[in-house]
Amino acid sequence: MIEINQTYTYAFKFSQNDVNLFAEVTGDKNLVHLDADFASKTVFKKPIIHGMLGASVFSKVFGVMFPGEGTIYLKQSLNFLRPLYVDVDYEAVFKVTEVISKKNTAIVETIVKNKLTGKLCLNGEASIMNADKIK
Repeated sequence: MIEINQTYTYAFKFSQNDVNLFAEVTGDKNLVHLDADFASKTVFKKPIIHGMLGASVFSKVFGVMFPGEGTIYLKQSLNFLRPLYVDVDYEAVFKVTEVISKKNTAIVETIVKNKLTGKLCLNGEASIMNADKIK
């Protein structure tokens, strides 16, 4: 069962191939994600991961790991604080801040941080529902 202050962490990283595939699926072919020469002339100095690709780990975790199967992802707010780069180790951290038992829902703080430096890259808040795991 999900409880207030419960936390879950998930380590991940994306390759340039992952970024290229995301660009194909979404149609977001902004050169800052795909072209090292172009990106080198930007404030980022090298290609960055699409922000929504970075945030996509939230969906994976909610649906498969925490709380897992049967979870319905209702809402997500996002703040893009720092760029994410390929082949860098990141950690997604989830903290339950509220449980609404009568609706089988929970509010979960969601963050992505650089695993090495601890610096926040993304943060936000999700609302999820799971009749079997949120009571």
